Amino acid sequence: MGIRDFFKKNKTTELDPLTDLSLAKLKVGYLVDYDLKTWEVVACNHYDWGGGDISHEWQLTSGDEVVYLEMESDDEEEWSLNRKIAFGRLDPEVKKHILETQDPPEEIVFEGTTYYMEEMTGGHFYKNGQGPGKELLRWSYEDDKGRSYLGIEQWGEQDIDASAGKPVDEYQFTNILPGTP
Repeated sequence: MGIRDFFKKNKTTELDPLTDLSLAKLKVGYLVDYDLKTWEVVACNHYDWGGGDISHEWQLTSGDEVVYLEMESDDEEEWSLNRKIAFGRLDPEVKKHILETQDPPEEIVFEGTTYYMEEMTGGHFYKNGQGPGKELLRWSYEDDKGRSYLGIEQWGEQDIDASAGKPVDEYQFTNILPGTP
């Protein structure tokens, strides 16, 4: 390798602030501002839904708050911001329905909003993009205006999680800075 090749190689491995510091390229340790707070990326996960359908999820923390930024690519990138909620906050009939029928109901009322099932998918979850992948089923719900989301994930016979969220736009996240992992 000649001296010119050495310098070319080093140049290409440096961060390019115009292309590497984008929301879709967040990495563990990065910082990003959203909703008047600075958030740190503590995990970069992904879900493989089969057939090449993959969604990306970044776990962000600010103080003691934890949110999950998710990007799904269909024809275009769709972003959502979700928070885990205690499954017990949902109507007890939801869990009963899942255990009896293997599926949640078509409609769920949560905090006065009615959510309608949009899709059910099965796939594998990869924490920080590693491991053999943990199997899960996910039911996605949306209110009638598309402003609120509700998700239910089943990780086994009785391990069921819930989350509530909303759509967000990439421009709402600013000041992306690389950090130390």
